[in-house]
Amino acid sequence: MIRSELVDKIAAENPHLYQRDVERIIETIFEEIIEAMADGDRVELRGFGSFSVKQRDARKGRNPRTGEAVDVEEKSVPFYKTGKLLRERLNGR
Repeated sequence: MIRSELVDKIAAENPHLYQRDVERIIETIFEEIIEAMADGDRVELRGFGSFSVKQRDARKGRNPRTGEAVDVEEKSVPFYKTGKLLRERLNGR
């Protein structure tokens, strides 16, 4: 599912809301999640999962084209862990 499909589905299930309002709500939710993660906070959506930020240390890597060793800088990467309800539903329980 892509963002526009999510907007359409929520708008269809809530006819009292305008589609532009649904788009604004979804955009606000995503922006708040991104902002919290950018600040280093953890975001938990009960039943769905939690988003957090992990640090990757600097390391030596390889250029796949030339095979030359390159330095890869330290970086932050997003991490997602599924919630119990989502895991159970995916596994048919």
